Parts: sequence; C-alpha cells; structure tokens
Amino acid sequence: MPVLLLTVILSLIGFGVVIPLLPFFATAFDAEPWQVTLLFAVYSAGQFGGELFFGRLSDRIGRRPVLLITIVASGLGYLALAFSPTIWIAILVRALAGFFSGNMSVIQGYIVDVSPAAALPHRLGLVGSAFNVGFVVGPALGGLMAQPSLGPTGFQPPLIVAAALCVAATIGVIAFVRESRHPQTSAGPRGNPFEAMGEAWRHPVLRRAFATIFLGFFASSSMWSVLGLWTEARFGWGPRQVGLVMAGTGVAAAVTQAVLSGMLVRRWGAGATIAGGLAFASVCMLAMAASPVGWMAALALTASVVGHSVWQPATTTLVSRSTHPDRQGAVLGAGSASGAASRVVGPVLGGALFSIVGPWAPVVAAGLFMLPAAWLGWRAAEALRRHGGHPG
Repeated sequence: MPVLLLTVILSLIGFGVVIPLLPFFATAFDAEPWQVTLLFAVYSAGQFGGELFFGRLSDRIGRRPVLLITIVASGLGYLALAFSPTIWIAILVRALAGFFSGNMSVIQGYIVDVSPAAALPHRLGLVGSAFNVGFVVGPALGGLMAQPSLGPTGFQPPLIVAAALCVAATIGVIAFVRESRHPQTSAGPRGNPFEAMGEAWRHPVLRRAFATIFLGFFASSSMWSVLGLWTEARFGWGPRQVGLVMAGTGVAAAVTQAVLSGMLVRRWGAGATIAGGLAFASVCMLAMAASPVGWMAALALTASVVGHSVWQPATTTLVSRSTHPDRQGAVLGAGSASGAASRVVGPVLGGALFSIVGPWAPVVAAGLFMLPAAWLGWRAAEALRRHGGHPG
C-alpha cells in the first residue's frame, strides 16, 4: 500500500507541478494564453487514452508490469519537459506524459483485488488522500523551486526532482509490490478498449456514476486551469503564492479523504455523501468568485476542495460494486478516462470564459456545473440500491 500510494502521489505531481507556472510559460516561450491552457488540456487528453488502455491491459497481463511501464515513462516525460526548447515541443511532451500517467485505474484495480468489501471505501479514500498529497507536492515544487526570471531553464529544477521521485517509485514497486491478479484470471478480454465505455452507458449505475465523474471534474478543471491567470489578474499573485495556496488545499483534501470520506459513506451512504460534497463545493466556489481579497478567496477555495474530495471515493466505490471482478481494471479505467476527458474540455471552457467573458466567469461556471453532478451522483446510488451490485 505505501508504494502504491507513492505512485498516486507521483501521478499528481506531474499534473500539479505545471499549474502555478502556467502564466510564466507564456512569458518564457512567448506563447499565447490559449497555448498555455493547452499544456493543461493535452495532459488530460493523454490520460484519457492511458486510462482506457492501461486499465484494460492490467486485467490481462497483471497490475505490476503495467505500473512499472507507466512510472518509468512518466519519469522520462518530466525530463523531456524540463528541456523542451519551444512551447509546441512542451505541448507534445505533456500529451505523451499524460498518456503514461493514466495508471490510476491500475492502482484502483489493485486495491479492489486485495480489499474486502467493508474496507474498500476507506482504502479508496487513502488513494484519494495520496492523490491530494501529490496535489500538495506538485504545485509546491513548481511554485517554490522555479525561477521564472531565468526563462525556460528556470522551470527545470522541479521537473528534475519529479523525475528522481519516479526512480524511487520504480525501485519501490520492484522491491515491495506483489502481483494481485491470479494466473487464471489474468488473461482478461482483448477487445476494443472503448468497450468498457459502451458497457457503462448501458448500465443503470455506471451511466450515472460516470456522468457524475465527468461533470465533477469538468467543473473543477475549468477553474484549476486558469487559477494562476485568475489570481494574477485579480490579486497580482505570482507562482509562489499560487503554489502555497495549492499546497494548503492539497493538505485539506488529503486529510478529508483519509479521515472523513469513508466515515461519511458509512454514516450517510454513498448517494448523500456525493450529493452533499458536490453541493458544498458549489457554494464555496461561488463564494470564491465573489471574494474581495486574496485570503478570503484562498479560504473559499480550500473549503470547496474539501467538498470536492468527499465525493470521489464514494463514486469509485459505486463503480467497483457494479462491476465484475475480472473487469475491474477496464471499467475503473473507463471511469478514470471520463474524468480525464472532462479535464480536456474543462480547461478549454475555462480559457475561453476567462478571455471572452472575464476572469470571474470560469470560477462561477465551475460552481454551477457541480450541481447537476450532485444530482447524478444521488441517482447513481439510488440505482445501485434498486438493481444491486455485481454478485462477484
């Protein structure tokens, strides 16, 4: 478990390390704002394909070899980004790095393989907690170690450190992680990797759960993709302030998912936890948009992240309980791909609203899109109660 959680942290370091640097990539590479937000979007586009491919591959050949492939490739991706000479090379590198970072479904599949049903929400909460620790470390590395005054070379130190952490994770997987798939079940289906998406669309629980994942992450990514631009325009913040605030939100999210999310699922049920978390996040996001000073915006953002963190393990639990044991990697991969797809289109919307309507627009839109996600999450839990989970 510790090594798997470290792998989750590394995945989010790659996602978060660039966020506080986005406004300054524009200056260093003489890039347009839409090119900068494209750095954010193509990473998630790569993740979409990676989650579909690697989750299914891990059902067939095992979780451990897939983890090793993705971690090594992610480390190479950090180094390639550190030495990218132009914005277009950086965009291409981020797309490839996103593909090989699409291993969340492999890790979730491993947790499902080795966990009794009663322990699953808590352990998935730990995965979510590690997810948010990465969201602390990534922006902190990017914001505190970068030196924008040096141009593109000023972004190399945090990326080189991230690559070194991948080396440590590779050693950890080799030394400590045993294969969780039994030989008789490791063959898995070989069909179209999009098959799990079609399976989810036909399933009464998975259809609603995947829609919840898509809308929830669509809302949040449209805000996160312009956070550096928004805080610079609204409060005059630089990468250090953005990195520190994001580190604080990551700590809050990690504690929430490690301690609170599993407890709320046991006490309230998955549906109420999903709906309550997203509704609370929506209110806080609207408060953030209206905040007159930076510290108030930071508090509202942190509170919204707490609400956003509560619903994710509960939704993953619904997906797992609705899926055959031999299909966990493929279906969890399709669920993660839904979130990755939303992080492709969310930043596009955020960048367009920021440029065309105003800096406030992507933050308000994020709060509003969380409300239909809350309703769909409630409906997914109700459908699971009516139809029951998979008997396996």
